[in-house]
Amino acid sequence: MLLGIVEYFSDFTWLQVIDISLVLLLIFQLYRSVKGSIAFNIFIGTLIIYILWRVIHHLEMPLMGEIFDRLVSIGLIGLIVLFQPELRKFLINLGRRPTSGIFNRFFKKSGLKKYIAEEEVINETMEAIHKFIKQKVGATLVIARTDKYQLDTNSGVLIKSLVSSELLNSIFSPDSPLKNGAVLIDNNQIIAAGITLPISDSQKMAAHRGLRHRGALGAAENGEVIAIAISEETQEVSVAKDKVLMEGLNLEEVKKLMYEALVG
Repeated sequence: MLLGIVEYFSDFTWLQVIDISLVLLLIFQLYRSVKGSIAFNIFIGTLIIYILWRVIHHLEMPLMGEIFDRLVSIGLIGLIVLFQPELRKFLINLGRRPTSGIFNRFFKKSGLKKYIAEEEVINETMEAIHKFIKQKVGATLVIARTDKYQLDTNSGVLIKSLVSSELLNSIFSPDSPLKNGAVLIDNNQIIAAGITLPISDSQKMAAHRGLRHRGALGAAENGEVIAIAISEETQEVSVAKDKVLMEGLNLEEVKKLMYEALVG
């Protein structure tokens, strides 16, 4: 191994500089992203096993080498299985939007953490919407795209909690005192529940639409948000964005709009 490293550096080229720089940058970004989480221990453990594997091969220890060869091959499959949801999200979104956008997020400060948090918000929200439809529950969810919105959080109850489908279902359950208001999600957190939204007076909206839909459109007219309204009567899902109410959407269309608003 040592001779290989010496050989590598003996005829140094700009290509090798780029090679080393990219590897170090990737390791640094992974370290910074997982630091302080459970995944950090997995990252360190994997790095230690890889270093030991290389050292054993250099020392020409056949029995230990055989054991570590099996460990590394099985461990790689284990890591793929362990991180299957994250890998799946990454590959789906790699095809969904320009590659440059993905890597810009990965290599700016806290980019990967924010990216993962936004993915989690979308997945938890979509799971909650699926349950609302199944249980015939009405709901209004307002998700801030930027800090440019004007909503009265004092009209509801401040929560400041991580977004979870269980909490959203609890807020809009038939017995909840907050069920008739809206939930505001900002900076990947549920900021408040039961808030009153500004009511739109748009003449383009169908007359039979109630306060949920008019409130959703009103929120989109008064700030850079995406507002999702689920009808209790018909279980129809509508999304207000950029002062336009899109009605009768399926779940895949709703998810795509959320991606465009938060991640794209």
